[in-house]
Amino acid sequence: MTQGVRFEDRLKRFQELFHTDRNFDVVYHVLQIGGRKAVLFFVDGFAKDDTISRILQYFFSLKAEEMPETAHDFAKQYTPYGEAGLVSTEEDMSVQVLSGITALMIDGYQEVLMLDCRSYPSRGVSEPEKDKVMRGSRDGFVETLVFNTALIRRRIRDPKLIIEVTTAGQSSHTDIAIAYMEGRVDTHLLDKIKQQIAELHVDALSMNQESLAECLYPHKWYNPFPKFKFSERPDTAAASILEGNIVILVDTSPAAMILPSSVFDIIEEADDYYFPPITGTYLRLTRMLISLLTLLLTPTWLLLMQNTNWIPESFDFIRITDDVHIALIWQLLILEFAIDGLRLAAVNTPSMLTTPLSVIAGIVLGEYSVKAGWFNSETMLYMAFVTIANYSQASFELGYALKFMRLLMLICTAIFNFWGYLLSLVITILAIAFNKTIAGKSYIYPLIPFRWSELKKRIVRTRLPHQKKGGSRLG
Repeated sequence: MTQGVRFEDRLKRFQELFHTDRNFDVVYHVLQIGGRKAVLFFVDGFAKDDTISRILQYFFSLKAEEMPETAHDFAKQYTPYGEAGLVSTEEDMSVQVLSGITALMIDGYQEVLMLDCRSYPSRGVSEPEKDKVMRGSRDGFVETLVFNTALIRRRIRDPKLIIEVTTAGQSSHTDIAIAYMEGRVDTHLLDKIKQQIAELHVDALSMNQESLAECLYPHKWYNPFPKFKFSERPDTAAASILEGNIVILVDTSPAAMILPSSVFDIIEEADDYYFPPITGTYLRLTRMLISLLTLLLTPTWLLLMQNTNWIPESFDFIRITDDVHIALIWQLLILEFAIDGLRLAAVNTPSMLTTPLSVIAGIVLGEYSVKAGWFNSETMLYMAFVTIANYSQASFELGYALKFMRLLMLICTAIFNFWGYLLSLVITILAIAFNKTIAGKSYIYPLIPFRWSELKKRIVRTRLPHQKKGGSRLG
């Protein structure tokens, strides 16, 4: 801000900057503080009116002889509010005002006083709809960044917990919080993430974490297996931080992005640790087995139906007994896409109609489509299992990665029979094995490189290491 510019000229400049003649929600008030002209800028809906009123009441009590020479002295001596700062450029002021911070410009001071008395519209920190809790805390992240960082601070009361804030997006100026434990985090990866965020040249992070993830890891998009773990549970995020991971929170997003994440990190859930070790181990093994079945069940069944002489006598019941009017591969592919269509329809269905429409869709697509000859009952059974089993693990990204690999296996099996099945299975294994975390390490560690002690911890839920300094394996 230029030295010596008249108050009226600066006021006019700020009015043009914020387009106050057209923006109904950008409010300004011209005041008198200590015998000097002053103006207050804020966005209606973000500012706490009662807090601003109490601060201004104190400012109005100041006399002209009490006004200091500089804005720094004024902020230091006469600002009763704790969250206050000074800015000296129009760009910084405009970004902060549009973020909800209240600006106070006083005649004679070059800097502008910024009062952070904002209050974003937000919902309660209730249990997330996606990450349901079997046992444990039932609070969840919301769309307000400060609330989310507070939920983590509540669980980790250690001064070594560092939460740095930066921004990205030339138009959106979206706040991004990077949380980590000093002394436990991979400093090389942390510096790399900070540098990548600082060098982002995007107009806006329209899709929150997904926009950021695609900017951080733009290569190898053809590999569908996720590089990041997302969670709406503060306990999962806090436990990941204690393990030395980095948690990234983006304003307006109710999910935390955890990195680096291997396939074992993504499959693992916090619920494993809210039950005794034997129960947690059973839940974990069940989740892993079901994830494997969702990938292999329908392609293996299709392979056996194409080679019925391979079916053992004890499994003869899996043969199709009714007439097949449509080829099995087309039945399976149609159901794969139809199920996703129903899922999308359920998202856009009003809540009060979700249950009755789901029942109607189940009856029509289940019973009557079989009677009409479109599908065989065996095909419906196996696809129903795969559909329900997909919800055994919380990661949407991993679920769709397995789905894409399953589609590849179905198509290759239908075209090339056994060799297509084998080839697609090898491609799936290689897609997982040659994938890398964002830190550049093995995606399937501790399988590659093999470490039995670590692999055992991934498979078997051991006792919580309460006495260990490194924290528990949650997340």
